[in-house]
Amino acid sequence: MIIGLTGGIGSGKTTVCTMFAAHGVEIIDADQIARVLVAPGSIALQQLIALLGPELLTPDGALQRQRLRQLIFSDAHARHQAEAILHPLIRASITKQIKDSTRAWLILSAPLLLESKTYDFVDRVLVVDTDEQLQIQRTLKRDQGSEDEVHRIMQIQLPRNERLAQATDVIHNNGDLANLQQQVDEHFRRYEELARARQ
Repeated sequence: MIIGLTGGIGSGKTTVCTMFAAHGVEIIDADQIARVLVAPGSIALQQLIALLGPELLTPDGALQRQRLRQLIFSDAHARHQAEAILHPLIRASITKQIKDSTRAWLILSAPLLLESKTYDFVDRVLVVDTDEQLQIQRTLKRDQGSEDEVHRIMQIQLPRNERLAQATDVIHNNGDLANLQQQVDEHFRRYEELARARQ
């Protein structure tokens, strides 16, 4: 059973994944896979640079992630080019990890789970939901970017109400960590029961 976990920027997806991992849940992280795929010298990085320009590289040949992020969230054409390179590779890696897993259920964390047709194989959609003002505050605190940039990213992601409409399950992250932990614990127990029933 594959639980697709998603949420808007700054909603707390990483924290929720960490809490699930503490229960021993296997987490497949699409963002982490993407970071590995664009390591210095990788074919995917070479393809990105050929399409989007050498100014995305640091002097030692690493990807300037912040610059790439600014580019793809301000230029739709550049975003589609980057996605055309990365999404098939990310999907192939995810598919392999799922195939190799021996768990009854696992979590696939993907920020663009609902925006992309890449993840049509998940069994349930778990949305980490947060008030939009909190999303902005948390993202600014974490990334030290501009509020304009955060708004641009939020505009590319599904609107909050559409994301919630597609959710099978929701974790509300507007309170404190104790409340968040309680919700994760409840979902963990529920997924354990659902996985047992499927088996």
